[in-house]
Amino acid sequence: MLFPKHTWAGLADGTITLAFRRWARPRVRAGTRLRTAAGVVAVEDVRTVDAASITEDEARRAGHASLEELLAFLAARSDGEVHRVLLRFEGADPREALRERADPDAGELAAVLARLERFDRASRRGPWTAAVLRLIADNPGVRAPDLAGRRGVETAPFKADVRKLKELGLTESLPVGYEISPRGRTVLAALESGA
Repeated sequence: MLFPKHTWAGLADGTITLAFRRWARPRVRAGTRLRTAAGVVAVEDVRTVDAASITEDEARRAGHASLEELLAFLAARSDGEVHRVLLRFEGADPREALRERADPDAGELAAVLARLERFDRASRRGPWTAAVLRLIADNPGVRAPDLAGRRGVETAPFKADVRKLKELGLTESLPVGYEISPRGRTVLAALESGA
């Protein structure tokens, strides 16, 4: 579930506590935790509603300037039912703090290196983790399709690989492209030194 940029501050400060989406079937369920650009957001409830029952207050709680604006947003997609999603902000994305930890202890570093080795062994394209980290380190802010082209792979699999690195706190998404994190630099140095 994606949230537009204009909602990020409201999600973080708790003024946005609802979302309305038109889906053929619910794409989230109660208990789901979503990592967003604003931080971690918990889904507390999901239910189908009649668009005519949505109030002006609910529209504002969903980050819309008015009920009319929300209804126009929902009308842009005609298939599916309207779902009301109750949200609660839980806090910062834990990967943010992880990315900044440039000095993992020996056990933590060994665990990350072992995970990267498993990624490399499982890949049908062969080892990729060190090469992708180096590519991102050398090319911050470069579009994913351009980086994928330099690797000779399609964009979608390249992005999937980068997401694996991001989960470990090694990279960070920028408005365009990526950058390597302080933790990622430490791990890359260990990979390149053969540690």
